[in-house]
Amino acid sequence: MKIAINGFGRIGRAILRQILTTARGNGIEVLLINDIAPLEMCAYLFQYDSTFGPFPHPVGQEDGRLTVLERSIPMSHQADLSQVDLTGVDVVLDCTGIARSSDVAQRGLAAGARKVLISGPSPAAEQTLVYGANEDQLGAARIVSNASCTTNGLAPLVKLLDEIGGIDSAHMTTIHCYTNSQPMVDAPRGDFARSRAGALSMVPTSSSATHLIDAVLPHLKGRISGAAVRVPTASVSAVDLVARLRTPMEEAHFIAALKTGTEASEVLGWTEMPLVSSDLRARSESLILAAPEIRQIGAQQMRVFGWYDNEWGFSARMLDVARLMAA
Repeated sequence: MKIAINGFGRIGRAILRQILTTARGNGIEVLLINDIAPLEMCAYLFQYDSTFGPFPHPVGQEDGRLTVLERSIPMSHQADLSQVDLTGVDVVLDCTGIARSSDVAQRGLAAGARKVLISGPSPAAEQTLVYGANEDQLGAARIVSNASCTTNGLAPLVKLLDEIGGIDSAHMTTIHCYTNSQPMVDAPRGDFARSRAGALSMVPTSSSATHLIDAVLPHLKGRISGAAVRVPTASVSAVDLVARLRTPMEEAHFIAALKTGTEASEVLGWTEMPLVSSDLRARSESLILAAPEIRQIGAQQMRVFGWYDNEWGFSARMLDVARLMAA
């Protein structure tokens, strides 16, 4: 599979790290990286990462290329991707966060790539996919959204719960680390609460997963609500879901069914340990269910808690979906 990475920020760099250091990168050739930042800055931020630590191999620059692990990857610095030659690229992984309109989303196709995968929600996408929930709906879509990190954690869990006992209704709260959409110090943003310093307060806000879950699992439309609380940690978030099932069952039976379903999943994980968020850093699962946190109230109401590395796990799913698109 031949790819290009457009936007070399948190997700773009995590994707390249996984290509270079994990089995998920087998058979993937990176033909180009495009980012508006200078090559020197891109190489520096790839080599030294405050969340995942220094890259364990030398990173260099030569003749406009990023050199690492015997790879020499051309870099361009165009704000408009359509100005770059992407002939031979199977999938452009658009990690800029700006591909929300059709004209921007289609720039990769205009440059010669076969398909475009967007690293976030996008109204311009022909299809929104979550691996482990609705990847069978890809069809002939050429512009695909990989949804959000929270939706990637929530949707496979919701699908499993619905298979176990049928979801009557549910509410999800994501306890989410701060992101670049929040200021370091109080500064104006569109949302008043998210205008406050992200590393100093817990910030109640909305979650895009609330409406994306309806698009990914339309048979559950209107049954699942959600919200978010941004918290002062740099990585790893959590899903706290309370669901009312249509089928009454004993707690032991519910937990056994949940564990069995998790073990059969490609994207869900399971832990019996009393872990904290930093223990889950750089885990590639979409969601790791925490067995000690599972609760049952009555015969039909369940509480399920799971961890997800919102950067690393999401980047892993970008590569999984890109393989489907390339095929």
